[in-house]
Amino acid sequence: MLSSLIAFITEHPQLTYAVVLLLALSESIPVIGAVVPGTAVIIAISALVPSGAVTLWPLLAAAVAGAILGDGLSYWVGHRYHREVLNARVFKRFSGFIARSELFFTRHGGKSVFLARFTPGVRAFVPLLAGVLKMPPRRFYAANLLSALTWAPVHILPGVLIGASFSLFGAAAKPLAALVVLLVLLVWGTSHLVRFTLARGLPLLSGALQRLRTWAAARDDRWARLILNLLDPARPDARGLAYLAVLLVGSAWLFFGILEDVVSGDPLVRADSAIYQALQDLRTAPGDALMIAMTELGDTVVVLAVTLAVLLWLAGKRAWRTAAYWLVAIAGASALNSVIRVTLHRPRPGEMLYTGWSAFSFPSGHSTVNAILYGFLAVLLIPALRPLWRLPLAVCAVSLVLGIAMSRLYLGAHWFSDVVGGLAFACAWLTSLGVSYRRKPAQAVGAVGLLIVAVATLSLAGGLHIHRQHAFDVARYAQQERTQRMSTQTWWNTGWQQLPARRVEITGEIEEPLALQWAGSLSALQALLQRQGWYRPVPWSSSGALAWLAPSAAPGERPLIAVFAGGRLPELTLALADPDAAEASRFVLRLWPADVTLDEGDSASLWVGSVVEERLVHYLSLLTLEWRQPDMNRARDRLLASLATSRLATRSDAASSAHWDGRVVLAHDSDVRTDARAGVPLPGANAPAPPLVSP
Repeated sequence: MLSSLIAFITEHPQLTYAVVLLLALSESIPVIGAVVPGTAVIIAISALVPSGAVTLWPLLAAAVAGAILGDGLSYWVGHRYHREVLNARVFKRFSGFIARSELFFTRHGGKSVFLARFTPGVRAFVPLLAGVLKMPPRRFYAANLLSALTWAPVHILPGVLIGASFSLFGAAAKPLAALVVLLVLLVWGTSHLVRFTLARGLPLLSGALQRLRTWAAARDDRWARLILNLLDPARPDARGLAYLAVLLVGSAWLFFGILEDVVSGDPLVRADSAIYQALQDLRTAPGDALMIAMTELGDTVVVLAVTLAVLLWLAGKRAWRTAAYWLVAIAGASALNSVIRVTLHRPRPGEMLYTGWSAFSFPSGHSTVNAILYGFLAVLLIPALRPLWRLPLAVCAVSLVLGIAMSRLYLGAHWFSDVVGGLAFACAWLTSLGVSYRRKPAQAVGAVGLLIVAVATLSLAGGLHIHRQHAFDVARYAQQERTQRMSTQTWWNTGWQQLPARRVEITGEIEEPLALQWAGSLSALQALLQRQGWYRPVPWSSSGALAWLAPSAAPGERPLIAVFAGGRLPELTLALADPDAAEASRFVLRLWPADVTLDEGDSASLWVGSVVEERLVHYLSLLTLEWRQPDMNRARDRLLASLATSRLATRSDAASSAHWDGRVVLAHDSDVRTDARAGVPLPGANAPAPPLVSP
């Protein structure tokens, strides 16, 4: 779909510039600007400039023109209809935005038109209020023009830089771009979910806390007195303590849930392998260098240096209680992390020269200790800093912790559940200490000086450690070759049973059987099956997507839904119409590399595939959905009929059922004939098939 969109933009650049102009205009229109993600779309389009799909200067001109027109139109409406326009029904739901925008305009005066352009939440209403409050047109349009000329490059040039940077990643650029888009959508969805939860959940939480206070007031024991102390409305930090308690319960529930999955081998453990494989396929040399540097910032040497520097500063300020909590936070988390590791003995994804307790995987020590280190440091600093600096400090701390955690995943040093479990454990440990620490007034720690000491120590110790360790770590974290070697005859006789029996979705769910193993090139298989009526499905595009809404469209006109196997998308997908079915249906074959090198072939000479029957069902003559049929034997047998050099073999580790009898198609192309070492012929056009190997 992304490739199709880029091709469309390349063919119709004038339409793209018009879209950018309308998006920039909509950013300044009340109500519309509050809900339309114009900035995000403009940045995404700007990333296409290095590819030549769009040109920089027309793009800048369209953004500037749209920004000027949008602010000007909004100002004209306010100047023409005065305050009566704010009484319109459409503005009733945005009374909070209007109030904040009016306060913003009153506080900043003539500068507000320029500043609002870069301030989410108020930028869609300030131009309107400038007209309502009778700002002189000359001053308004001067600020409008200056803000548009500044706003357009500030948004477009970073997008161009992002697009240019993807050229460094070579073949991984497209999957990496898709991953970035998914992460952006995830962050966007999460932020809106959090806002919705806070808006609806805080009243419920307040009611629950009131009921808890009433219950505790009717009792006379230690726990009741503790609850009353924590939830006393007269305490200035009562609400913060309540939120910390909720966070403690949630993070502890998440950690123990992940721990249970790791111990019992639930789908999360299978998802670990899929996510690991997906990230390893995205690795590049520049990405490795960046992520190795990030993981080195979280190494023990740097952690000890920052811990000691903060401890000495607190001792110098005679903040003994805070220093004790600081030591308990870091040392206690490290000790508990090590105990859990030794108890579980979970191995890492690969051998990375780790020894002793460090050779075990769950939970991730880097994720746990660094989250507690910088999280507790933020707890000490944020209340003592000016409000202007609190959000940037929190963002920097969270970014550093998540960067270190992500580096462990990217480099394959930990499983996904290790990292998430480590972060959940750190959050639970940190909030439990935070609840205890905030029960008494905080000690003065000299927040500005402590921040300077911590940042300087991190920069100095981290820089020296990266300089000394980087060359060694490049070898330690080098991408590991997971391909095993096997002779063709060994695979044909018994080795095929070492390959996975079923497809594992990226979520860890076990799906349909991998009923085909193919030795040879994919092009040979594609040519063979296309002669039997199989075809390449149409790619995803705007017209292909719309085919799912057209009941009259044939199955071959609809693109296929992508599925994963072990974190990978299929390398080859073919479809075959089923003329014998009463309803529209098709057989779909998908193949993935098997990570096995045959002695006679290249590194991608062995493939595993699934073949399923997908039936298309129309609802209300408007929407078409596909339903995968449970009978895997029928789909496999249809594929078997299209392959000449093949045989059926029964897996010894597969339980036979009505939907799958445990048998797998083994096939090869005409170029794979003999074992180079043993000289044993494989079945082909002129060679008989060897006997079926019994389980």
